[in-house]
Amino acid sequence: EVRLVESGGGLVQPGGSLRLSCAASGFTFGAYAMAWFRQAPGKEREGVAAFDGHGSTTYADSVKGRFTISRDNAKNTLYLQMNSLKPEDTAMYYCAAHFVGGWILDGGRFVYWGQGTQVAVSS
Repeated sequence: EVRLVESGGGLVQPGGSLRLSCAASGFTFGAYAMAWFRQAPGKEREGVAAFDGHGSTTYADSVKGRFTISRDNAKNTLYLQMNSLKPEDTAMYYCAAHFVGGWILDGGRFVYWGQGTQVAVSS
């Protein structure tokens, strides 16, 4: 059974940092593309950052230069380092696995999802 469990969310002031983690199990972690998505209340789900199956990364324009996606294949864990956080980064953040092709920041192209971790950026 595939499981994705996110953690690391919380409340942070503007300009602050958080690191999200996604612990994966039930599949060969290192072989798969994985990604982070987010969804704010009343808004559509948005792709944030992704690793393709070859280790290349893709970022949404809104987070380039501030967020960094990384992975530790030995620990079966995906990370999202978020720096210089802004109020507009407030959202539920989800990790996703098993990319079926197409645009990698399209949530419809991933099969497995975690339950999410909440990030709130506010003073």
